[in-house]
Amino acid sequence: MRLRFGLGQNVPIEGAGKRLNFINLLRLSISERVESMENYNSMEIEGKWQNFWQRNNSFKPETDSDKKKYYVLEMFPYPSGRLHMGHVRNYTIGDVIARYRMMCGFNVLHPMGFDSFGQPAENAAIKRGIVPKEWTEGCIELMVKELKKLGFSYDWDREIATHKPEYYRWNQWIFKRMFDCGLAYKKKSPVNWCPLCKTTLANEEVIDDACWRCKTEVVQKDLEQWYLKITEFQDVLLEDLNTLYDWPQRVRTMQSNWIGKSFGVEIYFRETSTDKVISVFTTRQDTIFGATYVVIAPEHQILKEIIKGKPEEKQVLDFISKVSKKSKVVRSSTDVKKEGVFTGCFAINPVNNEQVQIWTADYVLIGYGSGAIMAVPAHDQRDFLFAKQHSLPLRIVIKDSRHPDLEQQDLTCAYEGNGELINSAQFNGIDNNSAKLKIVDWMEQDKIGQKKVCFKLRDWLISRQRYWGTPIPIIYCKNCGIVAVPDQDLPVKLPENIKISGKGGSPLSAVKEFINVVCPKCSGEAKRETDTMATFVDSSWYFLRFCSTNSKDALFVKDEVNYWMDVDQYIGGIEHAVLHLLYSRFFTKFFKKQGLLDCSEPFRKLLTQGMVKKDGEVMSKSRGNVVDPDEMIKKYGADSLRVCILFAAPPEDGFNWNEKGTDAAWRFLNRVWTAVQRFLKLKALAKCEQNLEFDSRLKFKMHTTIKKVTKEFNVGFKFNTVISSIMELVNEIIPALSIAELKQVYSKMLENAIDSVVLLLSPIAPHICEELWELLGHKKGIINAEWPKYEIKALAQDEINLIVQVNSKVRAKIILPANIGEDELKSKVLSNDKIKQWVKDKPIKNIFIIKNKLVNIVV
Repeated sequence: MRLRFGLGQNVPIEGAGKRLNFINLLRLSISERVESMENYNSMEIEGKWQNFWQRNNSFKPETDSDKKKYYVLEMFPYPSGRLHMGHVRNYTIGDVIARYRMMCGFNVLHPMGFDSFGQPAENAAIKRGIVPKEWTEGCIELMVKELKKLGFSYDWDREIATHKPEYYRWNQWIFKRMFDCGLAYKKKSPVNWCPLCKTTLANEEVIDDACWRCKTEVVQKDLEQWYLKITEFQDVLLEDLNTLYDWPQRVRTMQSNWIGKSFGVEIYFRETSTDKVISVFTTRQDTIFGATYVVIAPEHQILKEIIKGKPEEKQVLDFISKVSKKSKVVRSSTDVKKEGVFTGCFAINPVNNEQVQIWTADYVLIGYGSGAIMAVPAHDQRDFLFAKQHSLPLRIVIKDSRHPDLEQQDLTCAYEGNGELINSAQFNGIDNNSAKLKIVDWMEQDKIGQKKVCFKLRDWLISRQRYWGTPIPIIYCKNCGIVAVPDQDLPVKLPENIKISGKGGSPLSAVKEFINVVCPKCSGEAKRETDTMATFVDSSWYFLRFCSTNSKDALFVKDEVNYWMDVDQYIGGIEHAVLHLLYSRFFTKFFKKQGLLDCSEPFRKLLTQGMVKKDGEVMSKSRGNVVDPDEMIKKYGADSLRVCILFAAPPEDGFNWNEKGTDAAWRFLNRVWTAVQRFLKLKALAKCEQNLEFDSRLKFKMHTTIKKVTKEFNVGFKFNTVISSIMELVNEIIPALSIAELKQVYSKMLENAIDSVVLLLSPIAPHICEELWELLGHKKGIINAEWPKYEIKALAQDEINLIVQVNSKVRAKIILPANIGEDELKSKVLSNDKIKQWVKDKPIKNIFIIKNKLVNIVV
């Protein structure tokens, strides 16, 4: 017989063949639920323990080289107003890891702060007619309250907010050090510009080629802007990806592709009318004889020179203007149809002196290689589609062994595979991969090309023509030129209470008392830089400041950073896989080069959690599908929400929100609560005996659960599996508890199993477990308790639960000794009353046995 207990779990109520009184068990089940609803007050319990942790500084670590450290960090949030379920999931994962490590004896650093500068706050302030600081600090205050309600184990004494001068002072200090090293420099570059608002726009603010705010057509404008020379570190950033073994392969691949190191050849084509050299970079020199046209990026400097006076000049200039309004993301997309125009110019292919057309097209970008490509439509699908669209010629130069007689006019797509070269002069008959080196050597000998290494990575543009960001600490003097603000004058503070309209360029340019300064070198009149820094600067080193938040006279204290760094476990969304992580790695390597710290990489392990969706879509206010965590906490309690969000799916996977999951989690916690209450009442009235009938099974289940849960905490972080394993242990405890209540005895084994449930569950549902731990008579709080250890010898089963099938259908479940021999096992199975009913007098054809698991009788 089986009885159903909460969360759809079927619990066996037979123990070693002894049947229990069903009515008594049913009464216990009903009373258990009624009692749990009356006694488990989540709001009261959670408030009690949150106050306790705060009073006792339970999560405050100290730098101590004698202790083994563990630094766990979730990507800090932008203070947008309220927490959403994505926040809850991210921070709950980090909190569970932090609490587990504390119980394993580690000195755990688990801080929290706010990435509080940025464009959204500026836009929100404009919309509401307030200053960004007021909006931001109001949001932070609200978010801190919500984070504390969830019981996260943060050391709030280390809280940082990047909009505060004591933080962004060090952004400016870092910029100055990079400026002194030649890594911060200024150059002209194109930006999206709204002529009506007179301001720059991010790519995401350009909608259908127009300004998101006023709908005016956006143009490209060249502005002098500040860059950080991340390309100085491009080789080491790429090479050290190989040391990040505990990062998802997907993230490492994304970073590698972004850095984009390519080994190839620069080939010199010449424009026929001006004799100007057009350098073309390619990694496919084996296809050079198949190049039938050349494509130049619309921004390429040479383009306007070679079209001058041509009939096509106006058409090309109009196309350049049109492309200038497209973002690089759109131009690089494989889903968007490519556009281009013929320039009226021709070039000579140096390998065969063939004259080919020169085109300009949106899919060729100035930022990679030389800004010009040779097009080989027979062997590159993008070139093939463009050639077909514009009726340009094709030439096959690599033979497809599957279709050796295929002619170019018969091609339906490009052949991008390997094969023997054809139509390639002296290289005919050579395998294309072998031919690559031979062709390079020949080109270098004849001076028509040379080996070259190219990177896709470009220097980091940090200038923003906005108010709510770190002021760039630069002064412009007519006599001295560009002058960095002296260290003693940092921070350069943002002026407060200024009008922000979102129009007319940077709001700082209208603040005379901010702009007009004295040159620190010559004491002459000077002007201050009005650009602010991109907010990625703030988040590129915040993990270091957390190690040393009390440092007032230095970026951080080296000994403190060297103790805590690198971050042992970093947690955040996959959307930050490239830029934030790459910039953080760049800053860390710069600091090491400057002798400020010892580590080479900021994050040892990386976990990228999946998104929480509602009705199949990402939660957002505009869709009206946002679930307020605060409402869930009021209704079910923080522990239930934490259990729900971890049980829904493995951390890397996304899941669809369903409130039923929180209700189920609440019911599970009620079962645990009630089981402990029942045990405490039993213990107060009954006597303790050893070797009760359920002890051996309970011992085996307890130790296997501890082993499984510990493994997941250390390696997999599959918290859904962890919770499921704890549920199974609870399901083993409930019927054992019922037996004990009927006999009015209890065993030490039963007590140990209940303690283990509370300990194993405590990182996930800390409030209820603290309360239960106290009720169970333990003097130390559970956060200071030692993580349970399993005994290897206890993992050997004394008994097995054997599933018995007849003709592959389950007909019985039998408990037998684990060391039973095969002949005795068959005898026991065939003598079982249920099996006798199904076998009867039918001849047995075979008996299949899967050791310790299953028997299938074929009749």
